[in-house]
Amino acid sequence: MNRKVTIGIFLVTALLLSVPLVAQQFTQEVNWSVMDFVVMGTLLCGSGLMVQFVASQSRNAAYKLGVLMAVGTGLFLIWINLAVGLIGNEDNPANLMYSTVILIGLVGGISAGFKPLGMSYALFATAGAQFLVPFIAMMIWHPPVDDGLYKIIVLNTNIAIFFAGSAILFRRASHAQDRT
Repeated sequence: MNRKVTIGIFLVTALLLSVPLVAQQFTQEVNWSVMDFVVMGTLLCGSGLMVQFVASQSRNAAYKLGVLMAVGTGLFLIWINLAVGLIGNEDNPANLMYSTVILIGLVGGISAGFKPLGMSYALFATAGAQFLVPFIAMMIWHPPVDDGLYKIIVLNTNIAIFFAGSAILFRRASHAQDRT
């Protein structure tokens, strides 16, 4: 791994974490614990290092963009789920299903050896799982059908679209690899 890029990842992580650190000095609205900083620092730094490692597996631009999109979408999903929860609030047990979505992507990518075609399959499966989460939650918990439910479905669908977009980029990288 490139040492300058790795240092950059740590510096960007520190810079991003400084925003809530400074903000909580001036307002009661931001109230992060030490554990919040540790978790977010680990997520940010780990995501950056994962992008660096996986993207180094290929010189193909579609592959690199697919990695960035997949990891970025996964980071967004984890971050929003920890902060406020996608279904109800962060304490709603339905939100635990999103862990499965992330695991499908991780296990699929590792099982594929980070090869583009396998990554494509893994990300399509991840997109499908993401799309299904609110519908499975509706079958289990029977929430009221209102605007909030529709917003959850729209948000989940949009996240699934980003995972599917990543899968399409990996598929494109696979086709480019086949031509060489």
